[in-house]
Order: sequence, then structure tokens, then C-alpha cells
Amino acid sequence: MTKRLEGKVALITGAARGMGRAAAVKFAREGARIIACDLAGQIADVPYAVGAKSDLDETVELVKAAGTDAIAQGIDVRDQETLDAAVMAGLDAFGQIDIAVANAGIVHYGNLWELTDDEWQLTMDINANGVWRTAKAVAPHMIERLSGSIIVTSSINGHVAMKRMAHYVASKHAALGLMKSIAFELGPYNIRANAILPGAIHTPMTDNPYQGEYTTGNPNTKWEDRVDGLRPLNLLRGRTILPASAIADAMCFLASNEAEHITGVELPVDAGHLVLPGVNQEPVIEA
Repeated sequence: MTKRLEGKVALITGAARGMGRAAAVKFAREGARIIACDLAGQIADVPYAVGAKSDLDETVELVKAAGTDAIAQGIDVRDQETLDAAVMAGLDAFGQIDIAVANAGIVHYGNLWELTDDEWQLTMDINANGVWRTAKAVAPHMIERLSGSIIVTSSINGHVAMKRMAHYVASKHAALGLMKSIAFELGPYNIRANAILPGAIHTPMTDNPYQGEYTTGNPNTKWEDRVDGLRPLNLLRGRTILPASAIADAMCFLASNEAEHITGVELPVDAGHLVLPGVNQEPVIEA
């Protein structure tokens, strides 16, 4: 049986851990070779540990164990030159790029009236501008080949707001607008662009003391207690937090020829969250 991504090459940002790694391994199992891209180093103003070089190297090994090939590229989605260099390295190694997954992202919390300019700009520069820079890096090659699929990682927060997340919510709304513009401008070249909207997903970005403090007010809260607090986010029975593989499966579909007529689409993978009527996270009850 032919694998769904046989013969294709995918460039994935944020590939060191979490959803990016899950996508890299899933794509490899379906036959794709991988250009695994990540900063692979700590960002000073991000209040939790991000992926390290050892994590990125492990992703490459997992891809190879899945039966294809991969190269690791240290990039910073805030720096166009690093993305352009990753594209060139991928072309040197594999001769083509068929798929680009603009997945690199961070999360940070703070009341909008207390956020600093640096906190706002960092979130926007990675989560929104990084999408533009990734698309900008791969577009010339895809245009030349008259073929390509660009997948943007947005969020349910591309549609709904949550407390102390104005900068994150704005960045994920922006990512959806960028996806639609990418689809519109590149469609005549047979290049598709779509977005994944993850709900609550179990990754290192959501499983850390900083996230625990946001969810429960206590950074030392046990993981199972934090997970119980996520139940109201989901509609489907028995779901609390979804595995990263749920996102990888959806990305693989959008990258494959099964989705060859699909572009400009927002695909929630959220156990029905966006169907729910909403929730007041901090109700004020007057006595």
C-alpha cells in the first residue's frame, strides 16, 4: 500500500518537541523526508523550558527510525535569514520541499494592561510573524514547482479569547488571517494553505509549572488535577487533554493528496470546544 506522503519532503518549524515532533514522526511514517527546524535553545523571556538541541536531534533520530531521512536545522522564526538558510539546506539535501508546517510558537500569560512591549512583541513575532516568514521562505521554490502545501498552526484562540492571553489571542487571530492571504495569493500556483486550530493538547508547553500556575493558581499542582480542570473545554465524551498525535494526524491529512482540493480552511482539533456556547472563566457575582 502506498504511503500518503511517499516521495514528499516536509519542512517543519518547532520540530524539537510537542506537536512539531509528532508531525515529523507521523509524516515520516507516511513516507516523507523531514527538514526539522527549531531554535533549540532557551528564549530569555519565555517562562518555561523550550526545546533544546538534544530534543531536535532526538526528533531526527525518531524520523530515521520511522524509515525515512531527516536533517536538523537551527532556526529562529524571528530571523528570515535562518529560515532561508534552512530552505536552502533542505533543497541541497533532498532537492525539493513539498510541505511546510509553520508550527513554532510560544504561550505567555498576563493582564493586557500589565504586558510589556517586549512581551507583546515576542509573542507576535514568533506566533504570527513567524508564519509569514516561514511562508515567505518556501514560497519561491513552491511557486517554481507549481505545487505545495503550507499548514499553519493557529489555535482555538484564533476564534475565542481566554483570560490573560490578549497577546496570544491576537497572534493566533493574525495567523488565521495570514493563512487566508497565503491561500489567496498562492492558490493560482497550485499551492494550498490551511490552518489547524488545536484545543488543549498535551505537550511540554502545556505540561510545566508555569502552565500549572495559570490553570490552577499553583505551579506545584499535580498533572492529573490540572487535567481535570480542562474537562469543561471539551464537548466530546471522555476527553480532557488531547495527545499531540491528534494534531499530527490532522496535519498529515492536509499535507496529503487526500486534501488536494482543500485550501483556505480552518480545521479545529479541539474535541468540540468551538461548538460550546462559551464559559466565563472569572465570573463576578455581586452580593
